[in-house]
Amino acid sequence: MMALPFYQKHHQHYDRAYRHKELESTLSQYQKEEKRKSAVYSHGSTAYARGSAAYRHGSAAAYGHESAAYSHGSAAYDHESAAHSRRSAAYSLGSESLSRMSAAYDHESAAHSRRSAAYSLGSESLSKRSAAYSLGSESLSKSSAAYSLGSEAYSHGLKDSNIMIEDRSYKLSPKAKRAKQSLFSEEKENKAIDYVVPMFTGRQVYVSGITDTEEERIKESAAYVARRNLFATGEGISATRVATSSSMEEQHEKKSRKVALRESAERLALKKTLEETEEFHRKLNEDKLLHAPEFVIKPRSHTVWEKQNVKLHCTVTGWPEPRLTWYKNNVPINVHTHPGKYIIESRYGMHSLEINKCDFEDTAQYHASAMNVKGELSAYASLVVKRYKGEFDESYFHAGTVTMPLSFGVSPHGYASKFEIHFVDKFEVSFGREGETMSLGCTVIIHPDIKRFHPEIQWYRNGVLITPSKWVQMHWSGERATLTLAHANKEDEGLYTLRVVMGDYYEQYSAYVFVQDADAEMPGAPASPLDVECLDANKDYVIVSWKQPAVDGGSPVLGYFIDKCEVGTTHWSQCNETPVKFARFPVTGLIEGRSYIFRVRAVNKAGISIPSRVSEPVAALDPADRARLRSHPSAPWTGQIIVTEEEPAEGVVPGPPSDLHVIEATKNYVVLSWKPPGERGHEGVMYFVEKCIAGTENWQRVNTEIPVKSPRFALFDLAEGKSYRFRVRCCNSAGVGEPSEATEATVVGDKLDIPKAPGCIIPTRNTDTSVVVTWTESKDAKELVGYYIEASIAGSGHWEPSNNNPVKGTRFICHGLVTGKNYIFRVRAVNAAGLSEYSQESEAIEVKAAIGGGLLHAAPSPPYDITVLESVRDSMVLGWKQPKSIGGAEITGYYVNYREVIDGVPGKWNEANIKPISERAYRIHNLKENMVYQFQVAAANLAGVGTPSPPTRSFKCEEWTVAVPGPPHDLLCTEVRKDSLVLLWKPPVYIGRSPVTGYYVDVKETEATDEHWRSVNEKPIANKFLKVSGLKEGVSYLFRVRATNQAGVGKPSDTTDPVIAETRPGTKEVEVDVDDNGVISLNFECDQMSSDSKFVWSKNYEPIEDESRLAFDTKGGKSKAAFKDLGEDDLGIYSCAVTDTDGVSSSYTIDEEEMKRLLALSHERKFPTVPLKSELAAELLEKGQVRFWLQAEKLSGNAKVNFVFNDKEIVNGEKYKMKVDHNTGLVEMIMDKLEDSDEGTYTFQLQDGKATNQSSLVLIGDVFKKLQNEADFQRQEWFRKQGPHFVEYLGWEVTADCNVLLKCKVANIKKETHIVWYKDGREIMVDEEHDFKDGVCTLLISEFSKKDAGVYEVILKDDRGKDKSKLKLVEAAFADLMNEVCRKIAVSATELKIQSTAEGIRLFSFVNYYLEDLRVSWLHNDAKIKYTDRVKTGVTGEQIWLQINEPTPQDKGKYIMELFDGKTTHTRMLDLSGQAFDEAFTEFQRLKQAAIAERNRARILGGLPDVVTIQEGKALNLTCNVWGDPVPEITWLKNEKPLIADAHCILKYETGKSASFTMTGVNTVDSGRYGILVKNKYGTETSDFTVIVTPVMAQIGMVMHDTDVQGPNLNTITITKRKKATATSNCHNEGEKEDFVKPHVEEIIATEETPDPNEILIVEEGDDQEGSWQAAKERDVKSTVPELILHPTGRLIRQGEKSVETPE
Repeated sequence: MMALPFYQKHHQHYDRAYRHKELESTLSQYQKEEKRKSAVYSHGSTAYARGSAAYRHGSAAAYGHESAAYSHGSAAYDHESAAHSRRSAAYSLGSESLSRMSAAYDHESAAHSRRSAAYSLGSESLSKRSAAYSLGSESLSKSSAAYSLGSEAYSHGLKDSNIMIEDRSYKLSPKAKRAKQSLFSEEKENKAIDYVVPMFTGRQVYVSGITDTEEERIKESAAYVARRNLFATGEGISATRVATSSSMEEQHEKKSRKVALRESAERLALKKTLEETEEFHRKLNEDKLLHAPEFVIKPRSHTVWEKQNVKLHCTVTGWPEPRLTWYKNNVPINVHTHPGKYIIESRYGMHSLEINKCDFEDTAQYHASAMNVKGELSAYASLVVKRYKGEFDESYFHAGTVTMPLSFGVSPHGYASKFEIHFVDKFEVSFGREGETMSLGCTVIIHPDIKRFHPEIQWYRNGVLITPSKWVQMHWSGERATLTLAHANKEDEGLYTLRVVMGDYYEQYSAYVFVQDADAEMPGAPASPLDVECLDANKDYVIVSWKQPAVDGGSPVLGYFIDKCEVGTTHWSQCNETPVKFARFPVTGLIEGRSYIFRVRAVNKAGISIPSRVSEPVAALDPADRARLRSHPSAPWTGQIIVTEEEPAEGVVPGPPSDLHVIEATKNYVVLSWKPPGERGHEGVMYFVEKCIAGTENWQRVNTEIPVKSPRFALFDLAEGKSYRFRVRCCNSAGVGEPSEATEATVVGDKLDIPKAPGCIIPTRNTDTSVVVTWTESKDAKELVGYYIEASIAGSGHWEPSNNNPVKGTRFICHGLVTGKNYIFRVRAVNAAGLSEYSQESEAIEVKAAIGGGLLHAAPSPPYDITVLESVRDSMVLGWKQPKSIGGAEITGYYVNYREVIDGVPGKWNEANIKPISERAYRIHNLKENMVYQFQVAAANLAGVGTPSPPTRSFKCEEWTVAVPGPPHDLLCTEVRKDSLVLLWKPPVYIGRSPVTGYYVDVKETEATDEHWRSVNEKPIANKFLKVSGLKEGVSYLFRVRATNQAGVGKPSDTTDPVIAETRPGTKEVEVDVDDNGVISLNFECDQMSSDSKFVWSKNYEPIEDESRLAFDTKGGKSKAAFKDLGEDDLGIYSCAVTDTDGVSSSYTIDEEEMKRLLALSHERKFPTVPLKSELAAELLEKGQVRFWLQAEKLSGNAKVNFVFNDKEIVNGEKYKMKVDHNTGLVEMIMDKLEDSDEGTYTFQLQDGKATNQSSLVLIGDVFKKLQNEADFQRQEWFRKQGPHFVEYLGWEVTADCNVLLKCKVANIKKETHIVWYKDGREIMVDEEHDFKDGVCTLLISEFSKKDAGVYEVILKDDRGKDKSKLKLVEAAFADLMNEVCRKIAVSATELKIQSTAEGIRLFSFVNYYLEDLRVSWLHNDAKIKYTDRVKTGVTGEQIWLQINEPTPQDKGKYIMELFDGKTTHTRMLDLSGQAFDEAFTEFQRLKQAAIAERNRARILGGLPDVVTIQEGKALNLTCNVWGDPVPEITWLKNEKPLIADAHCILKYETGKSASFTMTGVNTVDSGRYGILVKNKYGTETSDFTVIVTPVMAQIGMVMHDTDVQGPNLNTITITKRKKATATSNCHNEGEKEDFVKPHVEEIIATEETPDPNEILIVEEGDDQEGSWQAAKERDVKSTVPELILHPTGRLIRQGEKSVETPE
């Protein structure tokens, strides 16, 4: 059997669910509980002095093969495991002779135990060879130096605790005894003696103090987790051995060979044990030890006298260790601001607040708030300080803590013989809602008021004493007792009782508290379950039980989900996959030693409820361990424990378990229970469960992978209705034992039946807002939880729960009802199997007080309007009206008195009747003829006989002989509405000489005079009722009736009371209904009934006496009259009136036409059809499946559908997938593939109760083939879409920029998907990889033209497949695209603008780009323009223009540019007239003149260099061409001064053509800046050059031949690039000049870049001067840049900045 896991033994991480109540009272008992988990294990005798080790793995006292010594007194608690930590120590408080043998180590398994630990409790010194911690001393001996296994001494934080000897409920297997060995024996190696050793065991505790900063707390937590992880992984064990060897080096002793061999064997066994333990701990799940604060002991409230001290205590657990703060009235207490007033102490989780010398101001609410990183929790307590007004003996008070008993040491009888306890301002019946805070309070007055004697306040719920908790808080102020439900829940519902106890006397007051369900998170979801409890907890298993909620949300609860959460975490996990209906469920798979909380959620078809309140925590522990934890300490320690040793037993195969039986069986699970085996060795056992079907021996193991630890097991997934047998085997490390005896055959199913409905529901009046409901208990009910009661206003059909927590017993008071309303009630029983059916509904009862009904009964008022209806010789018939006040109860009868009047003097009153009469007409017999009489009438009810009416006027008893009838009587107005009413009356008693033939009804307004009486009917009616119509709403009327016979119309009746024509609120009419069985019924509902009210049905306003035609059924405020067989005999007016109400009545007329309608409806209901919203149809689904479906208007849950194909029924299977949705009425059948054999007729046959219908679909011939082909295509499409595919195939779009965009939409793509574009089979290279943004792929074609026609294709592909899409842009498709492009271009055209040029006026418009397919035409004044040399049109780039050269006034007018895109003509218009024409024409004239001036101005065409370098003595000859019209004048300049021609400088000018510059024999003086200036009337131009004359041999250049009149000369010149070229060409004749100046170019459309006219090109001159001149001429004609023209006498090469030299 396994003990608690290490993390729960070393740290105070326990759950309150398995603490004993007494353990929670004091910390000492809690510490004693801790010590029971520790055991002393000695691995050090004489043979083990060098290798002692401390190893702690759990509680192992009874498992030691050497008997362990246990201290019955106090011992220290080791907080960290000594086996995995270096901090274990051996404690020696005895003699020095035990120094070599001390070693403490705690072990769990018997196989791990080898030697007992010897500890001494009395010594004050510490041995040199052992480490000891002193329990009581403050210092540690300086001479001690031995550490067990190298551990460090850790001295602080030790606690006193007792080690208890654990009792075992099972027998250990026989163990071989061996000689007891003395730890004192060192003289003789092989001799042993008996010994008795006093023992002490200590455990080392790490105490984490309360730190001031969170940083320290975090460090503290991290250190702890590190220590825990070190322990869990088993690290440090090897290091411990090394430390051991080093620490024991000094110890040497002689050993015999036997001892040495034994020691070696034991060491090997220990090593194996440690390795196994390490492996075991590696398998343990790491526990999350962090958990929120929890109050083990909460502070208690106190009532003290002034000048007394009081101390509040609490104990808090949590990790990291919580920080605790004390508050007074929610304000933190600061001890420094009140020195000496408060003392706050904290130690080892115990906290206290001491308040010194309390005064009246200390009366307050105090609370302690504990907080750590996992959360915060508070606990509250109240302090009441009372002030004594009289004299008292102060010796009763002392400075210490309050210790006085409740009676203050004086019996209450000494103050008063009896206490009077009164409750004032009491809490009433309360109603709350889940989640709200509710408070119950009551002021208590006690007489006599004895200051020293305080009451004890107790609160009870349903008779059970309530203790404070986080849900319930109590407060007593000294005068008022309050109880607060901090977070109300349905568990809090019940009868609350406040009991005030004064010594031997007490008084109590009770009131019921109702807690309504919180609003569901989803509409229609059920309410939350309640009272979640944990039963039968074990190591890995617990049964969770709960109670079903009263409210199911409108649909049945389908089951419940159970959630679990480990204590200290916030993670909830669901325990069951499918909802369970049984209100108990076994939760398995728990981790041993951990604590859990549970909650439950209900589910119906609308959704899941909010979770229930969580259960109390429960620990997954063996019941024996839990019992030991709760047990009390053993007897006080006697000072000695006899320690014995036992030889470890070999592994023992455990025996079979016993007492195996089924403790619970439902259709969802079966729970087995058994007892552990008697023989099982010293290690824990686990279990395998096996099952077999009853009647066979085919046993199957249920838990094949993991054996269970608990002697409980829940089996799931059993077949309901089958019978099983079960057996269990035990196993341990030695093997698997024999099986137990098999159980009896158990049938899987609910053993607990749902209870039957309660019976005999009887409501009884209680108060104005409550009713007492009683019932008879359910028959044969087992494990009954209680009852739910529901109430409903009669006729509403809406039920509300009267209690949300099941009540036991058969009587309940339903509160919160509406006074005066009629209620009906029903009850249902609850047990774990579920809720019973509802009981029969009770009779309706009006909610009013039981006594007086809320009002006191009174006798009725006197009747009135007494009149004589008939008179004969010896009798008279009297009639009267009902009293105006009936006294709150129904009138039971009338009493009539009469008296004689003689000579006007009335005589004595005589009784006319002894028994009361119910009618308002009575014949008085035995009167005297011709005697005058007076009469009076008195009404009677339950309260008695009312006051008689005043005496009537005198009537003479004589026989009437008139021929006309007497007056009708007992007029009654019923069915009063805003424009009509029905008047009823009784026939006259005196009918005259002939029978009555009819009646006249008269009416007048109440305030009108008698002259305004008018007859409602012109002809007499035979009926004794009449519906008077045409009334005015809100007007008061009077009615009377006159009877007629053959003799005439008789005397009118007495008038009715005034009746106001109005329809009162809540008025209801008789309704006709036809039920599902075709039964026709009339229904009337009344919500104003009293307990004495009755429904009275009439036909033609006569009571129905023959019930052979009708059946009446009345329940509560509803009454139904059902026709048994409606026929012509049933024609008439059916009315229903409700007695004891204010005239509630209504009627319904069934005539022949209405009868036919009702009979037809009855036949339809009796033989119904299922109405269909849609007939059977077929449709294709995404995968090519064929769906046949139809939809009915509605289908009940019992509706059935038959599927028929070609007259044969088909069923759900692989080919046909059928589904019926009863909620929506949808019926469907799906076929994966439509094959040829599926051709035929499909029929769906519906049956819903009695209603039937069917619909067929014929799929034959072409219809079937078409559907089949479409299905195949759809299937192929689905397969295509499994890879990348096109959602929208390739198409084109023309953008706003008139470009063509090819695009397609794709889907199901991924990063690896590629897209490739092709045109006419050739791949189009795309610069950028497409990113598939928005699933759209595009290809942009700019400036689309005819060359872009072709077939475009795009392909998508990846590893899943590929898809492609083609777009043919040829022929008609291309024409359509070009039309659209042209349309876009035409639309992009700007408005026409005007531009003046030197040639004329230009009209132009810009488009995005131009295509030849866009046809352009121009109109002038709506006439098409004919193009000539003067008027031209063209396109330059994106500009479309119309050029008008040399414009004239005839060119004025409206110009229209038409752009035809192939389908539509787009126009742009401009009005070139008026100011627009004038401004354009003026600008043209200016530009024209400027062009002429530019063309004819003087200019230098070229020929001069920028720099000339010449050798001294050489001749220089330069020539340049000039141009101008008129011929320009030429001036040569030197250094900006005119140059005069002479013999040295020869200047020549060929008019209009060229000018030359010649220097003969240049010298250095000729160096300088030269220039030529040409000028005419249009302008001037200059050209400069520099001449540099160098001495002879100063520079060698290229050879240039210079020929003059003297002969050839060698001249050397260097020419650099010219600074500026201002001329364009040279002309040799006038014709050539004209061609150059004014070239005639009809049209130039630039397709390539035109060179810059100012760019200077490099030209090499050839030897042929004619060729050079000809080339220059051609270049001039082509408007090229000017070239350097060389004189024929020399050769000059101009090439950029290079110098060219002429050789000599």
